Amino acid sequence: MCKTKTVILESKVLSHNDEMASQNRKWLQNKGVITLNLISSPGAGKTFLLEKTLEYFKDKISCAVIAGDQQTDNDARRLKGKGHKVVQIETVSSCHLDAQRVAEVLKDVVAEGTKLLFIENVGNLVCPSAFDLGENFKTALLSVTEGEDKPVKYPALFSKADAVILTKTDLLPHLDYNIDSCRQYLKKIQPALRLFELSAQTGRGLEGWFDYLLGLVKT
Repeated sequence: MCKTKTVILESKVLSHNDEMASQNRKWLQNKGVITLNLISSPGAGKTFLLEKTLEYFKDKISCAVIAGDQQTDNDARRLKGKGHKVVQIETVSSCHLDAQRVAEVLKDVVAEGTKLLFIENVGNLVCPSAFDLGENFKTALLSVTEGEDKPVKYPALFSKADAVILTKTDLLPHLDYNIDSCRQYLKKIQPALRLFELSAQTGRGLEGWFDYLLGLVKT
């Protein structure tokens, strides 16, 4: 009779990504750069918010942006001309950015004196939350057009987020949206997170977001 022996091999699937993310984080830290990983579903308003943010900081703080999408450089073209460095990453078939891709463009996008780096991740509430890119903070965006229960449907992202931005609040009068329920769901998932309720279209609430970013740079 043949004897069989079962050997269980466990390897961390994301070990290489985590190693690269650690290298990115050290590199950015040495440069004095604070990095935010912006994650949301498609159409939540990441690019429009970044447009307003870059415009505000044009003569105040040097920023940089890595824009991630599966195809096209549409977002990068929208963000260029705002006075800050912008680089586009096309992931093609991948639904998220990873630390290796970010590492490959860091030297191109982070100029001397850069204080804030925004990584606009591929539009997706699931996959991007699992990949550390070397950022200091994960920031989740949620538009009022998506439904107030998204935090409990996609808890992985919202439980890891340091801040959540509720976008497109100017549309609230036209929607059947319970903002109090959304707040309660977010508090249930992540009691300590910072919540910003704003409209990049009207400018309402943007000041609080800008002050938050300034505080991160001064910390």
